[in-house]
Amino acid sequence: MMTISYEYEGSLYVNLTNKCDCACVFCLRHNGHKGSIYADDLWLEHEPTRQEALDDLLARDMSQYRELVFCGFGEPMFRWDDDAWLIDELKERGVKLPPVRINTNGHANRILGRDVTPELKGRVDIVSISLNGADEAEYTAVTQPSTGALGWTDMLDFTKKAAQYVPSVVMTIVNKDKTEADIENCRILAESLGAKLRVREYIPD
Repeated sequence: MMTISYEYEGSLYVNLTNKCDCACVFCLRHNGHKGSIYADDLWLEHEPTRQEALDDLLARDMSQYRELVFCGFGEPMFRWDDDAWLIDELKERGVKLPPVRINTNGHANRILGRDVTPELKGRVDIVSISLNGADEAEYTAVTQPSTGALGWTDMLDFTKKAAQYVPSVVMTIVNKDKTEADIENCRILAESLGAKLRVREYIPD
């Protein structure tokens, strides 16, 4: 059984892709995990079609969820065109959606070859972006984007642009070997881009 959506702490998570352009050092994907604390098996047999994903979501009672989160075991913005279609289609069918959140690495504009941030407006309520470091060197060491240092500038640019269209933009760091000064530097950076900082606790294997 393929896991397209799964529940965690009162929210519904949508898992449409296993593609990712990063190799974050703390990612469960590298440690032989098929899933996570959230769901048992998030590796997809195939990328679900729009219709498969729509059918899966229509079978859910959206009124019981705190948020609808596009996340999963990959970078969800690889499927942004399909994410956007799903959000629009659910609304057109009269489904009252909870706040919609996307968890992303902030590389969508390079991945998709266009500035997608205006397309977030009216569709996405919260964008959560992985910051993972207060400067380019730390970020590239932790996140290991396929584009190297470009990943850092792409992520900062995406955050600043998204803040113009989305009510809430959050940047996250994982608190693994971080000092108070590290965290404060990340907070200053996030706020300079129009975002808030959220510190996530590290989950060991």
